[in-house]
Order: sequence, then structure tokens, then C-alpha cells
Amino acid sequence: MRQHRKGLVLWLATILLLLGGALFTGSPGRSESVQEAMRDAVLHDVNRISLFGLKEVNPGLVSAFTVTAVILILAACIRLFAVPRFRYVPGKLQLLLEEAVGLFDRMAKSNSPHRNGFLGLYLFTAGSYIFVGTLFELLGLQAVTVHGHPVTLPAPLSDVNAAIAMGCLSYLVILSGGIAGNGVKGIGKTLKEFSLPISMSFRLFGALLSGLLVTELVYYFVQLSFVLPVVVGVLFTLLHALIQSYVLTMLTALYYGEVSEISHAPKKPKKEKKGSAAPAPL
Repeated sequence: MRQHRKGLVLWLATILLLLGGALFTGSPGRSESVQEAMRDAVLHDVNRISLFGLKEVNPGLVSAFTVTAVILILAACIRLFAVPRFRYVPGKLQLLLEEAVGLFDRMAKSNSPHRNGFLGLYLFTAGSYIFVGTLFELLGLQAVTVHGHPVTLPAPLSDVNAAIAMGCLSYLVILSGGIAGNGVKGIGKTLKEFSLPISMSFRLFGALLSGLLVTELVYYFVQLSFVLPVVVGVLFTLLHALIQSYVLTMLTALYYGEVSEISHAPKKPKKEKKGSAAPAPL
């Protein structure tokens, strides 16, 4: 009990010390206002990065390339070194991978019982990219802009271009399911939902951008940048990583199953031939 009390007193003293430092710390001065900082977090029109000296790009594009490379290298390492060691009684890594694959496989089969092979692969890929890409901003990797200022690489999907690309790609997957299941009729069923890629894109972009803006606002003020960013950054990032991965994959599976379901034309009743008399009762 005494050790627990000492630990609690130490934590409270640390928190009070940090709060006191936050209250009495003066702002070092900023070269841009909070409005300009938040505007650049959305449009990326100021803090741009040189891509191998060829072109100035948004920081989100560098994040997207980095996340893609990390996922591909990790997948290759798992396939070469982990998968050959899988056993009938799974270990921790094998159990984690089987649960992750099984989650998206069950999602595909439950929403699209007719065609779900490719759908399961896409759901796992899209969900993994959104999850890893969202957690990427927790690393706080720094890059240097063309003006020589340091900037933290954001989550790839906090850039509206990346969110639109993900939404349109999911819509094309849904369209392919409609064509595979119903041919030309599937195209018509999919094109009815013309607003689907827009809603999926901006739902994903808005959710991730909200966390980015809140974190940017907290870090902007020195008085708030001692304890609060840890709670806010981790909380928003983890929630968005889980929720957005589930929402986009679930919507894709639902619409894919709807448009790929084989539609049967109603059978027309047979017409009786003229002149055929009804059989006489016995």
C-alpha cells in the first residue's frame, strides 16, 4: 500500500509540475497564425516537399509512399520467414494474422455469399492500408520543406487526393462485382449509386482531417503542448484507425454484395392454347 501511495503522489507531483510549467511558459512566437497553420494542414499549399528534386509535392504523398513501402516489406518478411513456420497449434503471431484475415474474410462472405474471393482480398488490403496509414502519424517523422522548415509527415489519407483515390478505387471494385455478377445490368445497378465514391471519400477525409486539425491546434499553443497532445493524439489516431478501417470495408462489402447478387427475371405464366378444351370430369 505504501508503494502505491508513493507512486500516486509521484504521478500527481509530476502532473502538477507539468501543468505549472505549461501555465508559466511564454509562447516563443510563430511565423504564421493558427488560421494559416490549419489552412496549410488541409490544402498543403505552403509546406511542400521536394520529391527527389524533381517536383514539389504534398507531405501526404511522401507519407503514402513510405506507408506503401513499409507494408510491402512487412508482407514480404511475413511470407518468407513467418508463414513457413506456421503450425497446427498457432502461436501469437499466427493467431493474430489468422484473426485479421478471418475478420475480413467473414465480412466478405456474409455480405456477398455469391462472389467473395476477390472481395476478401481487397477488404484486407484496404483495411490494412487505412489502419497502418492512420497510425503512421504517431511516429512523428520529420521532413524538410522547400523553404527549409521542418514538417511532420501526416497520415496519407488526411490528404483529400488520397481519400478520393481510395473512395474511387473502392467504387471500381464494387463496379467489377456488378459486372461479374450481372453483366450490363450490374453496371446499371452500380451507376445508380453515383454519389457513393464522393460520400466514401469525404467521410474518410473528414474523419482523419478532424483528428489532424485537433492535434495541430493543440501543438500550436505551447501552454497545451506538455501532457494533452499525448492523450489527444493517441486517442484520435487509434479511434480513427479502427473506425475508418471498419466503416470503409463494411460499406464496400455491402454494396459489392448488393450489385453482384444474381438477379432472376420473374417467370411469365404459360398461356393456354386456343381451342384446347378442359378435360371433362369423370
